[in-house]
Amino acid sequence: MFQVVLIAWASLAIYYSNLPGAGLRLAAAGFAAFAIWVFWWSRRRHMTVVLAALFLGVVTWWLFIPPSHDRPWRPEVAVMPRAVIDGDGDRVRITGVRNFDYRTRNDFTVRYEEREVRLSHLTGLDFYVSYWAEGLVGHTFVSFIFDDAPPLSVSIETRPEVGEGFNPVASLFKQFELIYVVGDERDLVGVRTNHRGETVYLYRLNTSAADARQLLLVYLDRINELADRAEFYHLLSNSCTINIIRYANAAGRAGRLDIRHIFNGLVDSYLYRSGRMDTTLPFDELRRRSLINEAAQAADGAPDFSRRIRESLPTPAR
Repeated sequence: MFQVVLIAWASLAIYYSNLPGAGLRLAAAGFAAFAIWVFWWSRRRHMTVVLAALFLGVVTWWLFIPPSHDRPWRPEVAVMPRAVIDGDGDRVRITGVRNFDYRTRNDFTVRYEEREVRLSHLTGLDFYVSYWAEGLVGHTFVSFIFDDAPPLSVSIETRPEVGEGFNPVASLFKQFELIYVVGDERDLVGVRTNHRGETVYLYRLNTSAADARQLLLVYLDRINELADRAEFYHLLSNSCTINIIRYANAAGRAGRLDIRHIFNGLVDSYLYRSGRMDTTLPFDELRRRSLINEAAQAADGAPDFSRRIRESLPTPAR
């Protein structure tokens, strides 16, 4: 089993590397063939030493592949947001807030904005689970709720280049940089429900205003860190739900790692069982009533999109 894992990891690391041409990635097949021969057919002991040296070379090479901000990004992720907290510690100015107008999934008007919010007017936190196909894996993101401004969504995502799409295996091997997309819900939610055909659930969390503010400050620090220094996305260690839980811990959450943080298509049941949602309804009923696709499609493009997708939620608006 150890040999299989070693061969698979090294071969994939070579295949999903920064080699300058796709043809050179055939070296991955060459490494795999050589390793299989050494482990199961060769009787020459020195070949094991050769294989070990090759493997260490691959590991060293892979470790030194650097992330970058300088790539031909898709327009949806072309601008890194940045946040500035004014001297009074209350007003937050965020640049690079995405608010595209979509006609279809791939036809849109690019618009990045500057938003100003006040921490003293942050009242709560909402949680989204979005599915390409309902099952064990989805995408999660949050919206910070203000009493004097529209909700501000933050979605932790890969940063694909032009022509790239998400590949879960490739995401384990330094193929995608990381971005925190900050945007208007009409964009970040609407593009999923109305143009990508995703199934989206919106849950009102019972997070206190103080905890929500602390969480937003953690997010703002990370947003600025990423603007200053690129990082790679990693499906198991630097992805949407894992980071949401990590930052909730930094903001005061008490709790351990749960398998549903990785199989995040089940994370809403985790939040329900741990008391972070309204539990006055059975979970199945809460989930059914938290599906917002129909409301989002009816509100497509409307200036009061955020209000309308919340009208039928089972918990009262804040």
